[in-house]
Amino acid sequence: MRRSITAATVLLFLLPLIQSFPATAISDGTPHADRVLVIKSERRLYLIRDGKRIESFRVSLGQEPEGHKLFAGDNRTPEGQYTLDWRNPESDYYRSIHISYPNSEDRRKARAWGQDPGGNIMIHGLPNDADKWNFAFEGLDWTDGCIAVNNRAMDEIWRRVTVGTPIEIRP
Repeated sequence: MRRSITAATVLLFLLPLIQSFPATAISDGTPHADRVLVIKSERRLYLIRDGKRIESFRVSLGQEPEGHKLFAGDNRTPEGQYTLDWRNPESDYYRSIHISYPNSEDRRKARAWGQDPGGNIMIHGLPNDADKWNFAFEGLDWTDGCIAVNNRAMDEIWRRVTVGTPIEIRP
């Protein structure tokens, strides 16, 4: 029995591959970011293209915002060089983009403390069940170590950042 391959089948196979390639511009001409920079002390996330800041967003951090994440449950946001390595449109928060924490150095440091480094650090929007209480999250450091933005900012980041984009998180 011979099966025919439909255009939809080909598209389903190729779509994840196509989405993983960085593009230089979104269809409306808006440039994609080629790098993300978070400066924790400023509570800002910057989208960077060709060394220039193209967009800036206010962020909320882990409940213990100072210092590098050392282990699971310390409520700190990591610091260092990572990659945005996958996306989840159906997370418990409004969209999320995964940060490749922990890296090998993070794992080594956590082992030295006799701890698990943790993981599942994301850039994400507000809790899906926050509804009319979204305003209450503005200006607070409320995550378990993630980088949170309001949902409008998350929409823009989602549009302008592709899988594989480097992210640097500074103190």
